[in-house]
Amino acid sequence: MNTLLMPIDEVIPSLREQLNSAGAAVLIAEPGAGKTTRTPLELLNEPWMEGQQMILLEPRRLAARSAALYMAGQLGERVGETVGYRIRTESKVSSRTRITVVTEGILTRMLQNDPALIGTGLLIFDEFHERSLHADLGLALALQSRQLLREDLRILVMSATLDASPVAELLGNAPVVQSRGRMYPVETVFAGRPQGETLEAAVARTLHRALAEHEGSVLVFLPGAREIRRVESALAGQVPAGVTVAPLYGALPQEQQQRAIGAAPDGGRKVVLATSIAETSLTVSGVTVVIDSGLRRTALFSPRTGMSRLVTVRAARDAADQRRGRAGRTAPGTCYRLWTEAEDRALAPSTPPEMLEADLTPLALELAAWGAESPAELAWLDAPPAAPYGQAVQLLRQLGALDAAGRITGHGRRMAALGLHPRLAHMLLRARPLGLGRAACRMAALLEEPGLIKGPAAGSDGDLRSRLAILMAAGGDSGIIHHAAHATHNDGHTAGSADIQRLLTVSRQWENRLEAQLPDSVVTDAAGDWWNMCGLLISFAYPDRIARRRGDGRYLLRSGRGAAFARQQPLSAEDFLAIAEVDDEGPEGRILLAAPMQESWLTEYYGDELKEEKTAEWNEEIGAVRARIILSLGAIVLKDQPDPKPSPELVLQALLRIVAEQGPTILPWNAKSRQLQARILFLRQMNEERWPDVSDEALSKEAAEWFAPYVAGFRKKSDLQTLSLHQILENRLGWQLVQELNEEAPTHLLVPSGSKIPVQYDGPQAPYASVRLQEVFGMMETPRIGYGRIPITLHLLSPASRPVQVTADLTSFWNNTYFDVKKDLKGRYPKHYWPDDPLEATATRRVRPGNGK
Repeated sequence: MNTLLMPIDEVIPSLREQLNSAGAAVLIAEPGAGKTTRTPLELLNEPWMEGQQMILLEPRRLAARSAALYMAGQLGERVGETVGYRIRTESKVSSRTRITVVTEGILTRMLQNDPALIGTGLLIFDEFHERSLHADLGLALALQSRQLLREDLRILVMSATLDASPVAELLGNAPVVQSRGRMYPVETVFAGRPQGETLEAAVARTLHRALAEHEGSVLVFLPGAREIRRVESALAGQVPAGVTVAPLYGALPQEQQQRAIGAAPDGGRKVVLATSIAETSLTVSGVTVVIDSGLRRTALFSPRTGMSRLVTVRAARDAADQRRGRAGRTAPGTCYRLWTEAEDRALAPSTPPEMLEADLTPLALELAAWGAESPAELAWLDAPPAAPYGQAVQLLRQLGALDAAGRITGHGRRMAALGLHPRLAHMLLRARPLGLGRAACRMAALLEEPGLIKGPAAGSDGDLRSRLAILMAAGGDSGIIHHAAHATHNDGHTAGSADIQRLLTVSRQWENRLEAQLPDSVVTDAAGDWWNMCGLLISFAYPDRIARRRGDGRYLLRSGRGAAFARQQPLSAEDFLAIAEVDDEGPEGRILLAAPMQESWLTEYYGDELKEEKTAEWNEEIGAVRARIILSLGAIVLKDQPDPKPSPELVLQALLRIVAEQGPTILPWNAKSRQLQARILFLRQMNEERWPDVSDEALSKEAAEWFAPYVAGFRKKSDLQTLSLHQILENRLGWQLVQELNEEAPTHLLVPSGSKIPVQYDGPQAPYASVRLQEVFGMMETPRIGYGRIPITLHLLSPASRPVQVTADLTSFWNNTYFDVKKDLKGRYPKHYWPDDPLEATATRRVRPGNGK
């Protein structure tokens, strides 16, 4: 083994001791310390590793492969002997392998297949600061396995920038071992990026400066493959002779990735355009200069919409420092940052864990397969947020992976075993019995990395069939020949290109797994009529994105969200779509990839999810209850027709709703019923327990109680007009209260003239009565009602029925005011009777007592 000393060597003895005694440890080692490739080899021959294997988790496939190759080289062996690796599309292991470098999905599958990890002595989580969803899940599962099944399983968490305290606490207060790195000084230059300058222009400007000012190769950090292609195009023919431009991102074929991280040609320099794949673990040979765009690409999940969308955001300080450190791995270097010092001070301190931003559907399925009823059963650094996790569980139930109690079903176990996103796994399992398994596997590979097939042949529109045609033709399974099947793609690359071959390799891997899960489902799983069935396959993966065209050309998704194409295209005329990819930014999504959906499929394949609802609602235009039968799939209405025989209960509920909404305006109130309502409310002011609340507001709220018994068979406004609200209110009181009401809140006041004067119960002076002054001669005191507590306010009128005095104290009026009023009235009405003593006078309805006039 290579004996070149590394900084990590200084702490290996301490690490051995801590793992031996505590069974777990956290190793913090700065970049360049050698933790990834030296630590596993140094721990391999520990006594507690005798007869045991070691699993090293690397977050990225390129880093996993590179680490395994390097360690095997250190042992003078080929990869697959003592050191091997298992990544998504490759496996280089043998019976001799003792150190297996795996990516995160592989570790999850290993734990699910063997929760005790029999034969594994040490589990290492490298670059844990990246906090990917699968790393957090893997650690949570491993900790529970260690607690319940394998007390002797040792766990080591390694990182360059991680805050060690929370992880150490999670590991049971595990010891923390720290190692210095081997970093050369790096100068930081804030190159800025003026407003309006494109990213590719800023990179080109800064790159020309860097190449002129420094020796060595340049590593440029960009947010994604799209930006890498744009910068690569902008640099074409613009770099000096002897400078090679090489892209580096996860979807590249292995040979191109190795070319990017390897040494530049003799005497030459290299410019590597990389995503965050190059932030950690990898050492790109010869790099002394870093240009950092300061951006990162991440998938944000929205609980509001139930969708994820890729967004470009500002990188956090921990990521910026990691990128900066790439310039000082092998020699002193320089980091050009495409932002200002002021912007630098505003950077967030750390990158949020994927757990807090991502779609949690895969996590929820893995936990169900593990047997956990809730995330709370496991220990987490950051527990899954409740809202996204709840939506994930809901989706899994819709896909048939979980039962109503949240337990995993047989279908769910098959989904989990496939190792795909649950949406795509469900699509594969549904497709194979239809003879569409191969087409579904091709589509799954395409949907995982839709950007790999682009260009004219893929179609300039959002029809997924055009892209799938290329892949189907390349695999020899095109079925029906279509115009796009033999075309070029991705700016001239043929269907035999490395991108296409990679997709085919992945899809064939899914085919093998699918056949293992459903070996007897079909005799021959051919491509089938995939062109016409493409929309059905998409709907299996995205049942919540089945969409129906609205009248204005936009679409309504089953989930209730709106979506539309950015521009008119052939798919825009389809009545139904299944949408595979949608940009969820803004109030309405933009459809990116879709295929036609046949309405008949909704009944055939989603019949048990269709909902037939009989409704009855008040229609103001016709003034009646309109009953309808509605068949819907989520928010999509498939049928809406009149119901000739509606349920009486539904009609009643519609009437109750309209009474509650419109209150008195729809009911036949008249003066008599309004007076009765006011009389009851008058007495209620004195005794709320005895007298019911019959206000408009209360009657609206309690319509079911007082209104329902009288409207059996009613449907129209004219029916409602036959109601007697006076009788309904009296019935609500009952006979005894009606008698009491007539006594304590009478409708009329009997005055000395013999007239019955109406008593009014509305207005600020209620109760009140308007009566001519001559008719109350001899009435000594103001009449009182409401259990003798409330005087009736008297509006005393002239012979011409004009008010001359308002009083609630008749005695005071006779004694103090009457004589002034008499003087005035006698002058205006000299023929009328105006006695000097009104208390002894005879009340009259005429001009004078006994006078016939």
